[in-house]
Order: sequence, then structure tokens, then C-alpha cells
Amino acid sequence: MNNFMDALGAKIAPIAQKIGANLYLTVLRDAFMLSFPLTMFGSFIVVFNNLPFWPDSIKTQFSNLFGNGQNATMSIMTVFVTLGIGYYFSKAKEVEAIFGAVVSLASFLILTPFFMTVVDGKKEIQASGLMSLDRLGAKGMFLGMIAAFLAAKIYVYLTQKGFVITMPDGVPPAVSKSFSALIPVLGTLLPFLIGNAVMIGVFDTNLHDVIYNIIQKPLTGLGTSLPGTIVAIFFVQFLWFFGLHGQVIVNSVFEPFWQTNGLDNAELLKKGNAALQEHGHIVTKSFMDTFTVSLGGSGSTLIVLILIMVIMTKKQYKEVARLAIAPGIFNVNEPVIFGLPMVMNASLFIPWLLAPIVSVIIAYAGFASGIVPLTTGAQVPWTMPAVISGFLATNSIMGSLLQIVQMIAVGLIYLPFLMMIDKIKED
Repeated sequence: MNNFMDALGAKIAPIAQKIGANLYLTVLRDAFMLSFPLTMFGSFIVVFNNLPFWPDSIKTQFSNLFGNGQNATMSIMTVFVTLGIGYYFSKAKEVEAIFGAVVSLASFLILTPFFMTVVDGKKEIQASGLMSLDRLGAKGMFLGMIAAFLAAKIYVYLTQKGFVITMPDGVPPAVSKSFSALIPVLGTLLPFLIGNAVMIGVFDTNLHDVIYNIIQKPLTGLGTSLPGTIVAIFFVQFLWFFGLHGQVIVNSVFEPFWQTNGLDNAELLKKGNAALQEHGHIVTKSFMDTFTVSLGGSGSTLIVLILIMVIMTKKQYKEVARLAIAPGIFNVNEPVIFGLPMVMNASLFIPWLLAPIVSVIIAYAGFASGIVPLTTGAQVPWTMPAVISGFLATNSIMGSLLQIVQMIAVGLIYLPFLMMIDKIKED
């Protein structure tokens, strides 16, 4: 069995490392991390404004007073993602990154309709000079990513091909860099402007609606369905088993779907909790962080550490658990992954794969049945301990209880295997 695992690991590792080192996935991951502190601030506002013990009148008052904390962060997350993509892509190509960032954002905004439909009496009219906020958030996410990467590539290409204005020595660096970027920026923005004009003048539509309806909605539905979520969890665990950081590799593919659903839930919550529960999404970034990672890290190993300390007899196992329990409470579980070890341990391969999948199915069922309220869109830090994180993600004690049920299920799956390896060592 161990020989088979070694051979399989040798085949899997190069592929996983190649995916993890892919420029586009790396840039996308870094772009989302750029927005993380801002969306975290917005998440705190969402949680505070919608605490379950506030009366509805207080929630409305707080929303009016503090709602811009969400509007200026979570609700316009696509702005930060496009900036990040342009910046990190240009930086990787060793050209002036700040201009790559702003040209990517400007390219996205060129494609964004600056009008919206409003109701005047009983008549619907298109009011120019207005923008629906969701164009800069969940609804515009995929177009933002596509536009940002395309704009960054054009800007980098023109810059590297030498289409720049070179200023004489002695000109201040800020002025010199601005003139150097002038032609690449103009050459980047013009195709976007022409493309937007064609979409409006010829097809009487805009790329926002086209991308959202044809690409974003179907892909998001597929990526955040229960089967899609199980696939994501499987590969996270499978890659970790061979010592590869499953989250970094898998999340770079799935995170846009999870983030988009989370932003949708946050916008729905503005219309009231009933709207969120009726039209919201189960699988969001908060769902994945809170009801998978926040149970002790990858593999939901917090309950495993507790079982080791309670039922196992061997000193080496108890010592690992004693050292790993403190970071494990905050969902940092490398000490147990590499210390027990979980990595390349054929005896624990089955529960390592099976337990998180069963756990996420239980969580999905809890939300789908309506027993647990949907996540509010607030992005709870993945280091937040279990039970607390469940409450913060759902604004309900049911979120905490769900995490407890998940940990019990994980523990029951691991229990016979832990007892087995304890006895094997004894022999």
C-alpha cells in the first residue's frame, strides 16, 4: 500500500505543482488576497448590523448609519480584484505595476453601463449617469477578471515591445513613468472602448449582461453545487495527503465562484433576512471557510486531536496532540498533518478523504433543509475557532450547532482508524 502511495505521489506532485505555479491562478489568488482586509471590514459591518437580537427597526437604523462600510468594501469587490490582477500580472512581467492596475480597472469600467432602469411613477425609464452597485460587485466579477487579465496582457505587450515615450535625464521619475505608460495605456483602452461601442450600437446590449447570463451564472451554479463542492473538498484532501497545499491549488480555481455567491448573499441581506433565505446561495466563501476549514483546518482535525488525547495510549501520539491542540483550535493544523503524520500515512488515507466529504454533505443538508440559516455574506476569518465562527457566519446559534454535529461525524469516522493504528504500534 505504501509503495503504491509513493508511486502515486510521484505522479501527482509535478502536476499539482505546475497548477499551483500557474501565473494566472497565482495572480488571481493574490488579487483576491488584496481585497481581503477590505472585505473583512465590510464583513464585520454586516455581522454587526444584522445581529439576531437587534429588533428590525434597529437593523434598519444601523443599515442607514453604517451601511457604507459594506457598500465601500464588499459591494464593490470587483474593483479591488481588477486592480489586483492588473498590478500582480504587470509586476510578474516586470513592467510598471501601478499603471497595469489602473488600466485594468479603467478597461473594466469602460465596459460597465453607466445607466440603470428606474421607476418613475408607473413608467420604467433608463437614467443615465447612474450605476447599479452590483455591477462593481458580484454581478460584474467574471467580466472584471476577464477584462483585467486581457487589459494587463495588452499593456504589458505594448510596453515590452517598446511602444513608450522616453523622457530625457533629469525629468522627475513620476513624470517620466507617466509618459512611458501613455502609449501602452492608450493602446489598451481603445480596443475596450471600441468593443463596448459595438456591443451597444450593433447588438443593443452590454458585455456585463452577456458574460453574466452566458458564463457566470452557469459556471457559478456548477462550481457551487453539492457535487462541485465535493469535488473541491476531495482534491484539497487528496493533494494534502501527498504534502501539497490543497487549499492554495484548489481555491485558486473555485474561489471566484464562492466569492461571487457570498457577495450575492450580502446584497440580498440588505433586502431583509427573508430575501436571503429565499434567494440566497448555500455554498459561499464563508461556507467553505467556516464549515470546512474552521473545524480544525484541512481534514477537520480538531476533533481528531481531542480523540487522540482521550482514547489513544501511545505517548508519541499524545505528545503530537498536546503540541498541536493550541494551533488546531485556530485551524492551523500543519503540526498534526506532518507530526502524526497524516501525510502519506496509508492507515489514515480513508478517513482523511472521507470525513471532510461527509462533513460538507452534512453542512449542505443543514442549509438546504432550512434548519440552519444561510451565511450572510460576512467573511469570517478562517482562523476563527469553531462554534464562534459558525455563529458569526450565519448570525444564528444553529451555525454553531451544525459545526458541533459535523465534528461528531468526523470523530466517528476517524475513531476506528485511530484505534487501529494505536494497536498496531503496540504490537
